[in-house]
Amino acid sequence: MTTATRASAGGGVQSVERVFDILELMASAGGAIGVSELADRAGLPLPTIHRLIRTLVDRGYVRQLPTRRYALGPKLIRLGDSATQLIGSWSRPHLSDLVERTGETANMAVLDGNMAVYVAQVPSPHSMRMFTEVGRRVFPHCTGVGKALLLQLSNETVRSLVTRTGMPSYTENSITDPETLIADLEVSRRRGYAIDEGEQEIGVRCFAVPVPNAPTPTAVSISGPAARVTVESADEISPLLQRVALELGTEFDKDAAL
Repeated sequence: MTTATRASAGGGVQSVERVFDILELMASAGGAIGVSELADRAGLPLPTIHRLIRTLVDRGYVRQLPTRRYALGPKLIRLGDSATQLIGSWSRPHLSDLVERTGETANMAVLDGNMAVYVAQVPSPHSMRMFTEVGRRVFPHCTGVGKALLLQLSNETVRSLVTRTGMPSYTENSITDPETLIADLEVSRRRGYAIDEGEQEIGVRCFAVPVPNAPTPTAVSISGPAARVTVESADEISPLLQRVALELGTEFDKDAAL
């Protein structure tokens, strides 16, 4: 549905809806985008796109590149940081419940452009535990939570994403071929959860699932030493992950309804 169609169907303010649609289209482009392409994707006349883009540039939410294409601007970073802190705050009780029930570290991440970004974490009480700094950006092809993010994309989109980022190898278990990754994701879809089998760090295993109803691809995971987080433990951990993911999805749904 184009911007114009949505505006006529809903009760929102048309110009505000158009601005947010433009920002979302620019974000989904994964980089710079020209006004003609933006107008085509948004279903809006070029003069309208020019007017809205100029306002966003003047406010710092969009920047014009030397190529005369446009990209998201630096002022969005502050908004994103504030949103990340809020997400971390309300997700913490849910992640804490996972830690209490599994004894291992719980994480939440979102897909930001081409990378997975950790937005919340509750660490395991064990002295030997996994720790990832909130805000860390990782390649999605070699982490459990990253794969759970990719599960929410079409295979064609996944191929395009890894073509842009490359598929660096971190361990002998890292997947470095797009078609092998696609096959792994298909298995994960049938199974109901993604697995990182020491692909980012040797000796670490991670189970992860997508969070439904999130405004951007979001996932939660449990990670720990492979000696404790065994393959067999998935039978116990994956239902817990699915339950918490549904609870988090309900939280997103509440925000969307406001």
